[in-house]
Amino acid sequence: MIEFHLDGRSGVAPYMQLIQQVRQALRLGLLVEGDRLPTVKDVVAKVAINPNTVFKAYRELEYQGLVSARPGVGTFVTRTLTDQSLAAHESLREELRTWLDKARAAGLDDESIDALIATTVRTPIEEST
Repeated sequence: MIEFHLDGRSGVAPYMQLIQQVRQALRLGLLVEGDRLPTVKDVVAKVAINPNTVFKAYRELEYQGLVSARPGVGTFVTRTLTDQSLAAHESLREELRTWLDKARAAGLDDESIDALIATTVRTPIEEST
């Protein structure tokens, strides 16, 4: 089951952070069809968030066709976003862990690592001529 976390410094609304975390878990195969999301009560207790914020996130995920609420039972994943081999994900994750170890050994903190990754992802790859 997914465990949510919130970053108050991100500038992203809390309900959007929940949506992004579910979408990431679906894309990486960490959540699959039939999995149950944590109850609103559980999310509220773990991340100290307003229940309406969780309801809003879950409603948006339902609107996107990714989950379905079953009254009295819970909210369940109805569709996944993964389109690639999970084995490929694990190999890449291991390479990323190695890279992160090198980055930390070079003295980069988490905020610097995030900034480096974000700017690198947004920089177009120049084609060799």
